[in-house]
Amino acid sequence: MKQPIFTGTGVALITPFRKQQETVDFTKLEALIENIITNGVDYIVALGTTSEAATMTESERSAVQAFIVETVAGRCPIMLGLGGNNTLNVTDTINRICFDGISGILSVTPYYNKPNQRGLLQHYRNVAEASPVPVIMYNVPGRTGVNLSAETTLALASECPNIIGIKEASGNMQQIMEILRNRPEGFRVISGDDSLTYPMMALGADGVISVIANALPKETSSMVHLALKGDFKKAQPLHYRMLPLMNAIFDEGNPTGIKALLELQGMITNVLRLPLVKASKPLSNKLSTLYNEFRG
Repeated sequence: MKQPIFTGTGVALITPFRKQQETVDFTKLEALIENIITNGVDYIVALGTTSEAATMTESERSAVQAFIVETVAGRCPIMLGLGGNNTLNVTDTINRICFDGISGILSVTPYYNKPNQRGLLQHYRNVAEASPVPVIMYNVPGRTGVNLSAETTLALASECPNIIGIKEASGNMQQIMEILRNRPEGFRVISGDDSLTYPMMALGADGVISVIANALPKETSSMVHLALKGDFKKAQPLHYRMLPLMNAIFDEGNPTGIKALLELQGMITNVLRLPLVKASKPLSNKLSTLYNEFRG
């Protein structure tokens, strides 16, 4: 039986840049997309945090979106990162952009201005009403400075049919369990932390939006698919095998670590846009050691 959309392994896709003027390297991006699709991922997240979309121009974001849609060519669903801390601007953007080939949006909680739960509730109601495709909320208080509570999440899940899930990256297992325990049928709870995917799925989560899957798509997908089948005994060794790399790629922030790892694999040129910078020499050496150990 075909699994519901946005379950399993989603990949928070990076954006490769060239050294010259830091322009988007579409050749490397195509190779990366082909590699992750070939190795069994279930969907792709375009223009999320890991893509460095915050440092792209609007025309670059449009070009990257169109290129991903064209390259994927319907082989898997695409979730588009689309959020902000100005509700009116978010809904205006939704009304302006093209959704051809896009199956859903990932919308982060408003950041910096720290809305309370009533403000978050109204924000997501407006986003859901404006969006022509399903909405996955994204709770990542370590980046945004605000936590979307379990109570607010469950209220939105119950009252907004177009909100079909949440990417939970709070790291608060008590909160995550409350959402899992009380969610309406069909509401996806997706891990936003690679290292917590296995325990979250053991509690009933529906998969992961993964950073490590940029570099380890086959292993990540294998682990997640085993967990979806309830075979945690076979999934556990894969989890522990990947865990050192899962943790290390975040030592100096994201996507700093994953880009360093992808360069080790020969997949990209390691270029980031300021204010992000390349991995330090100690981290690069650490990743090289861990990756060699991973390959055995």
